[in-house]
Amino acid sequence: MPKTKPRPPAPPQVIDAYRLQTAGRLAEAEAAYRAVLATEPGQIEALDLLAQLCRARGDLGEALQLYAAIMKAERGSPEAASNHGLVLNELKRPAEALVSLDRALILRPGHVPALYNRGNALLALDRFDEALRSYDRVLALDPGHVSAWYNRGNALRELRRHDEALESFRRAQALAPDRADLHVNEALTLLQMGRLREGFAAYEWRRQTMQSALPGKPWLGEMPIASKTILLEAEQGLGDTLQFIRYAPLLVARGARVAASMPAALKPLIGTMESVTALTDGDETPVPDLHCPIMSLPLAFGTELATIPANVPYLRAAPDRVAHWGPRLPATSHPRVGLVWAGSAGYAGDTRRSLPFAKLAALTATSGVTWVGLQRDVPAGDLAALRESPDFFNIGQQLGDFADTAAVVSLLDLVIGVDTAVVHLAGAMAKPVWVMLPASPDFRWLLDRTDSPWYPTARLFRQPAPGDWTSVVARVVDALTIFDSAT
Repeated sequence: MPKTKPRPPAPPQVIDAYRLQTAGRLAEAEAAYRAVLATEPGQIEALDLLAQLCRARGDLGEALQLYAAIMKAERGSPEAASNHGLVLNELKRPAEALVSLDRALILRPGHVPALYNRGNALLALDRFDEALRSYDRVLALDPGHVSAWYNRGNALRELRRHDEALESFRRAQALAPDRADLHVNEALTLLQMGRLREGFAAYEWRRQTMQSALPGKPWLGEMPIASKTILLEAEQGLGDTLQFIRYAPLLVARGARVAASMPAALKPLIGTMESVTALTDGDETPVPDLHCPIMSLPLAFGTELATIPANVPYLRAAPDRVAHWGPRLPATSHPRVGLVWAGSAGYAGDTRRSLPFAKLAALTATSGVTWVGLQRDVPAGDLAALRESPDFFNIGQQLGDFADTAAVVSLLDLVIGVDTAVVHLAGAMAKPVWVMLPASPDFRWLLDRTDSPWYPTARLFRQPAPGDWTSVVARVVDALTIFDSAT
């Protein structure tokens, strides 16, 4: 095993540059580090400090190159290998990160940062049992490692060991009671377990990280709202808004005037709701008496499983949009079935909820079905498979906003999809919708059940094990054969 030679003292120019860095004079510090490296390319301290600076400002590509140079110069350094793996994790290259992190652990088996980042790489690769073992090794060496307790809880939740996950999150909270993410992930675990009152109460911690300065008093159900104007604030994904806008009619029923701010893609659709004013950026906003983030409405109404407001449809297609899109769909005597297979790549858990179009070949080959693709943003890796499926009509790329999508959905017999905004839309419109879910799904789909208390027309098809889309697709094919014969 190679040993790390002691580093020579940093030259005065590097020390001066570091003083500039700690003073916040980052451009000057960077220039000084680069001046040192121009004359001495292997100066380790300058490489290391410049790598830290680049990583802090988000220039991960350059940070990775700098840490690679340090690894080459200090082959026996576990710190260099560990930092290289850390940046690869941040670049979402976990398989490569494991190589560097394992190298660090060969050099020093008890290197805590490498063990922790190895757990993170394994978590990203859905190797949850191995990730758990890495976090446990960290905690055996450093019981106060807050983030290891936190990610241990995330691994346990993916393994469906929910009570243990809750305990792990609470151990983390005891060490860092003000860290919002520790409480938010506890909340998501409780919600997934169906403990909605506790879960939505704990979920309020997310507001610590929200950039919001809405006018009016905050409202969580504690005061009468008759004759008051309440402004709802859309947050997080489009599907979240589509799911929780169901509470707007309940506010109207209590006598409130309801306005809702939201992304432009949703405004024409939400604007069809009776007595709801849909707003987006640039619109003149009424001065509200009260405001409420849209995902706080379940807490405001004291929602439990038995009291979920599931009166559907609460969203409808506009007749003029239906008239526009109707002639653009294939004429057929077979059932029209909509399909969406991928969510936004920017969502942290997208790789677990989405699947390649090619994996749906057994489904799209089902006879007696007219397929209508609702995939607006087609992943680049799916384009070739789509070209090889000439009978698959993907209208999604022609859709402008969700009022267009609603019009097309209204003309279908069934929607099949992964956990995206489109399946929320279909459920909100009371359209039969089949949702293909990962083994550990988002909280709203709960656990084990094949139905959804949020969407009475939904049917859920769950992975029996992480990553097993093959059996999910096979069960959907079987169900579609029966559906076809019944229509």
